[in-house]
Amino acid sequence: MRVFALSDIHVDYQENEQWLLELSFIDYQNDILILAGDLTDDIELLERCFSNLSKKFQNVLFVPGNHDLWVSRDTIATSVVKYQKVCELANIYDISMQTYQTDPLSIIPLLGWYDFSFGDPSIQLKNSWMDFRSCVWPEGWEISDVVNYFLNQNNISLKTNSETVITFSHFLPRIDLMPAYIPSSLRYLYPVLGSVLIEEQIRKLKPRIHVYGHSHVNRQIEIKEIKYINNAFGYPSERRIVNKELLCIYER
Repeated sequence: MRVFALSDIHVDYQENEQWLLELSFIDYQNDILILAGDLTDDIELLERCFSNLSKKFQNVLFVPGNHDLWVSRDTIATSVVKYQKVCELANIYDISMQTYQTDPLSIIPLLGWYDFSFGDPSIQLKNSWMDFRSCVWPEGWEISDVVNYFLNQNNISLKTNSETVITFSHFLPRIDLMPAYIPSSLRYLYPVLGSVLIEEQIRKLKPRIHVYGHSHVNRQIEIKEIKYINNAFGYPSERRIVNKELLCIYER
């Protein structure tokens, strides 16, 4: 059994979806895929991807990303309702959003959002970040309500006795996962990359590996005995900072 990690496939781009559709139906039948968010905001396209991947892997584990919860081209009222529909769709195709356990391994999905704990959003960010227009939250919700809505759902999973633990989230749990070479002109995006509250939950679980997405900057780095891994597929134009392939992160 192998565990593969991937995020940010963005199958709204035809060549990205084609890559996913062309994955082998034979090679991964005994394997697990961790899918760390941002497939598509199109619910029909999401269903097609879930259907396809469920036939190729023994198990597919998923957490939604921000793009998956956009409602700007849906008739869905809020991003909370969209999240619930994504959960229903995942259940239909046996895409798991719950802890996966097989001795001696546990793989634990951690929902999340960003809460500006990585910095205050600038005017540039407020004017350009699509979530501020494409996500709709229940009336009266602040960004803290959004992050708490998702993080509170993780509480049931914050204990495990497994020998080996892998956790995964879409959003970054710590800002120092961003490499030093990121130009200052792009760092205005940092406030919407994640939340330190995700890291607090990770530390309770003491995983060997944490997989994350969202940044579109592939990286593997060990910090305080946890190996953090980002393996984003990315947009078609992104080739230098992403690998555009499955990454095996565990095997037994």
